[in-house]
Amino acid sequence: MAKIIKFPIPTPEKFGPQRVRKRKEPRRDPSGQLNLFTGGKVVKLNQLTAFEEALMLDEQGDKQRAKVGYLQAIEQDDSLADAYCNLGIIECMEGTHAKAIDSFTKCLKLDPRHFEAHYNLANLYGEIGNFSLAKAHYEISIQLEPAFPNSYFNLGLTFAMNREFDQAIKAIKQFRKLAQADDQRLADDLIQKLLTAR
Repeated sequence: MAKIIKFPIPTPEKFGPQRVRKRKEPRRDPSGQLNLFTGGKVVKLNQLTAFEEALMLDEQGDKQRAKVGYLQAIEQDDSLADAYCNLGIIECMEGTHAKAIDSFTKCLKLDPRHFEAHYNLANLYGEIGNFSLAKAHYEISIQLEPAFPNSYFNLGLTFAMNREFDQAIKAIKQFRKLAQADDQRLADDLIQKLLTAR
Protein backbone atom coordinates (compact mmCIF):
# COMPACT_ATOMS: atom_id res chain seq x y z
CA MET A 1 0.00 0.00 0.00
CA ALA A 2 1.39 3.38 -1.02
CA LYS A 3 1.82 6.04 1.59
CA ILE A 4 0.90 9.56 0.48
CA ILE A 5 3.01 12.31 1.96
CA LYS A 6 1.88 15.88 1.57
CA PHE A 7 4.77 18.28 1.20
CA PRO A 8 4.23 21.83 2.42
CA ILE A 9 3.51 24.32 -0.31
CA PRO A 10 6.41 26.78 -0.50
CA THR A 11 5.82 30.49 -0.36
CA PRO A 12 5.70 31.97 -3.87
CA GLU A 13 9.19 33.47 -3.69
CA LYS A 14 10.79 30.03 -3.53
CA PHE A 15 9.76 29.20 -7.08
CA GLY A 16 9.55 32.79 -8.22
CA PRO A 17 11.82 34.17 -10.88
CA GLN A 18 15.05 35.91 -10.02
CA ARG A 19 15.10 39.08 -12.14
CA VAL A 20 18.35 40.81 -13.01
CA ARG A 21 17.97 44.05 -11.09
CA LYS A 22 21.13 45.85 -12.09
CA ARG A 23 23.52 45.75 -14.95
CA LYS A 24 26.50 43.52 -14.46
CA GLU A 25 30.06 44.76 -14.35
CA PRO A 26 31.96 44.38 -17.61
CA ARG A 27 33.73 41.03 -17.90
CA ARG A 28 37.47 41.03 -17.45
CA ASP A 29 39.71 38.87 -19.53
CA PRO A 30 41.78 36.19 -17.72
CA SER A 31 44.66 38.61 -17.22
CA GLY A 32 42.37 40.87 -15.15
CA GLN A 33 42.33 43.69 -17.69
CA LEU A 34 39.15 45.35 -18.92
CA ASN A 35 38.59 45.06 -22.64
CA LEU A 36 38.22 48.65 -23.78
CA PHE A 37 36.87 47.75 -27.20
CA THR A 38 33.73 45.76 -26.35
CA GLY A 39 30.39 46.92 -25.07
CA GLY A 40 30.83 50.54 -26.11
CA LYS A 41 27.62 52.43 -26.82
CA VAL A 42 26.21 55.92 -26.92
CA VAL A 43 24.30 56.84 -23.76
CA LYS A 44 22.15 59.95 -23.79
CA LEU A 45 22.51 62.14 -20.73
CA ASN A 46 19.56 62.29 -18.31
CA GLN A 47 17.80 59.34 -19.95
CA LEU A 48 17.51 55.71 -19.06
CA THR A 49 18.92 53.08 -21.38
CA ALA A 50 16.46 50.71 -23.04
CA PHE A 51 17.34 48.00 -20.49
CA GLU A 52 16.95 50.32 -17.50
CA GLU A 53 13.58 51.56 -18.77
CA ALA A 54 12.37 48.01 -19.41
CA LEU A 55 13.49 46.96 -15.94
CA MET A 56 11.64 49.90 -14.38
CA LEU A 57 8.45 48.97 -16.27
CA ASP A 58 8.92 45.32 -15.31
CA GLU A 59 9.26 46.16 -11.62
CA GLN A 60 6.12 48.32 -11.85
CA GLY A 61 4.22 45.33 -13.22
CA ASP A 62 3.79 46.57 -16.80
CA LYS A 63 4.94 43.31 -18.39
CA GLN A 64 3.87 44.07 -21.97
CA ARG A 65 5.75 47.36 -22.19
CA ALA A 66 8.69 45.80 -20.33
CA LYS A 67 8.78 43.01 -22.92
CA VAL A 68 8.93 45.58 -25.72
CA GLY A 69 11.67 47.40 -23.82
CA TYR A 70 13.76 44.26 -23.36
CA LEU A 71 13.42 43.53 -27.08
CA GLN A 72 14.60 47.10 -27.80
CA ALA A 73 17.54 46.60 -25.42
CA ILE A 74 18.46 43.42 -27.29
CA GLU A 75 18.20 45.25 -30.61
CA GLN A 76 20.43 48.04 -29.24
CA ASP A 77 22.91 45.56 -27.69
CA ASP A 78 22.18 47.08 -24.25
CA SER A 79 22.83 44.63 -21.37
CA LEU A 80 22.15 41.83 -23.80
CA ALA A 81 22.42 38.81 -21.47
CA ASP A 82 20.38 40.50 -18.72
CA ALA A 83 17.70 41.58 -21.21
CA TYR A 84 17.38 38.01 -22.53
CA CYS A 85 17.11 36.70 -18.97
CA ASN A 86 14.36 39.11 -17.92
CA LEU A 87 12.56 38.58 -21.23
CA GLY A 88 12.63 34.84 -20.48
CA ILE A 89 10.89 35.47 -17.15
CA ILE A 90 8.07 37.37 -18.84
CA GLU A 91 7.70 34.67 -21.50
CA CYS A 92 7.57 32.04 -18.76
CA MET A 93 4.83 33.98 -16.97
CA GLU A 94 2.91 34.17 -20.25
CA GLY A 95 3.12 30.38 -20.53
CA THR A 96 5.25 30.42 -23.68
CA HIS A 97 7.77 27.97 -22.27
CA ALA A 98 9.59 27.28 -25.54
CA LYS A 99 10.24 31.02 -26.02
CA ALA A 100 11.33 31.33 -22.39
CA ILE A 101 13.80 28.46 -22.74
CA ASP A 102 15.10 30.08 -25.93
CA SER A 103 15.62 33.43 -24.15
CA PHE A 104 17.40 31.86 -21.16
CA THR A 105 19.56 29.81 -23.53
CA LYS A 106 20.54 32.92 -25.52
CA CYS A 107 21.46 34.59 -22.24
CA LEU A 108 23.64 31.63 -21.26
CA LYS A 109 25.27 31.59 -24.70
CA LEU A 110 26.38 35.18 -24.06
CA ASP A 111 27.29 34.59 -20.41
CA PRO A 112 27.54 30.90 -19.39
CA ARG A 113 27.94 31.89 -15.72
CA HIS A 114 24.77 34.01 -15.59
CA PHE A 115 23.32 33.00 -12.21
CA GLU A 116 19.79 34.32 -12.73
CA ALA A 117 19.44 32.54 -16.08
CA HIS A 118 20.48 29.19 -14.59
CA TYR A 119 18.17 29.66 -11.60
CA ASN A 120 15.19 30.74 -13.72
CA LEU A 121 15.78 27.97 -16.24
CA ALA A 122 15.86 25.46 -13.39
CA ASN A 123 12.55 26.82 -12.10
CA LEU A 124 11.03 26.53 -15.57
CA TYR A 125 12.24 22.96 -16.05
CA GLY A 126 10.87 22.08 -12.61
CA GLU A 127 7.53 23.64 -13.51
CA ILE A 128 7.21 21.59 -16.71
CA GLY A 129 8.34 18.39 -15.00
CA ASN A 130 11.83 17.95 -16.45
CA PHE A 131 13.46 17.33 -13.08
CA SER A 132 16.82 16.12 -14.40
CA LEU A 133 17.43 19.42 -16.23
CA ALA A 134 16.01 21.38 -13.28
CA LYS A 135 18.45 19.59 -10.96
CA ALA A 136 21.40 20.33 -13.26
CA HIS A 137 20.63 24.05 -13.45
CA TYR A 138 19.99 24.35 -9.69
CA GLU A 139 23.38 22.72 -9.08
CA ILE A 140 25.05 25.19 -11.45
CA SER A 141 23.28 28.12 -9.78
CA ILE A 142 24.56 26.86 -6.40
CA GLN A 143 28.09 26.77 -7.77
CA LEU A 144 27.71 30.36 -8.97
CA GLU A 145 25.94 31.76 -5.87
CA PRO A 146 26.43 29.35 -2.94
CA ALA A 147 24.83 31.74 -0.43
CA PHE A 148 21.46 31.98 -2.24
CA PRO A 149 19.14 29.79 -0.13
CA ASN A 150 16.28 29.33 -2.62
CA SER A 151 18.46 27.27 -4.95
CA TYR A 152 18.96 24.69 -2.18
CA PHE A 153 15.25 24.65 -1.30
CA ASN A 154 14.18 24.12 -4.91
CA LEU A 155 16.92 21.53 -5.45
CA GLY A 156 15.61 19.69 -2.40
CA LEU A 157 12.09 19.70 -3.80
CA THR A 158 13.41 18.46 -7.13
CA PHE A 159 15.21 15.57 -5.42
CA ALA A 160 12.02 14.79 -3.49
CA MET A 161 10.01 14.67 -6.72
CA ASN A 162 12.54 12.11 -8.02
CA ARG A 163 12.19 10.16 -4.74
CA GLU A 164 15.86 10.84 -3.96
CA PHE A 165 15.06 11.54 -0.31
CA ASP A 166 18.58 11.49 1.17
CA GLN A 167 19.79 14.11 -1.31
CA ALA A 168 16.58 16.11 -0.74
CA ILE A 169 17.18 16.16 3.02
CA LYS A 170 20.79 17.26 2.50
CA ALA A 171 19.72 20.14 0.23
CA ILE A 172 16.93 21.26 2.59
CA LYS A 173 19.37 21.20 5.53
CA GLN A 174 21.69 23.49 3.58
CA PHE A 175 18.73 25.77 2.82
CA ARG A 176 17.93 25.80 6.56
CA LYS A 177 21.45 27.03 7.40
CA LEU A 178 21.03 30.01 5.09
CA ALA A 179 17.33 30.79 5.64
CA GLN A 180 15.43 33.21 7.87
CA ALA A 181 13.73 31.90 11.05
CA ASP A 182 10.27 31.51 9.44
CA ASP A 183 11.73 29.50 6.58
CA GLN A 184 13.75 27.36 9.00
CA ARG A 185 10.49 26.09 10.54
CA LEU A 186 9.22 25.21 7.06
CA ALA A 187 12.50 23.39 6.38
CA ASP A 188 12.25 21.44 9.65
CA ASP A 189 8.71 20.33 8.78
CA LEU A 190 9.76 19.30 5.29
CA ILE A 191 12.78 17.37 6.59
CA GLN A 192 10.53 15.41 8.97
CA LYS A 193 8.20 14.51 6.11
CA LEU A 194 11.11 13.46 3.93
CA LEU A 195 12.51 11.27 6.74
CA THR A 196 9.19 9.41 6.98
CA ALA A 197 9.06 9.04 3.19
CA ARG A 198 12.42 7.23 2.96
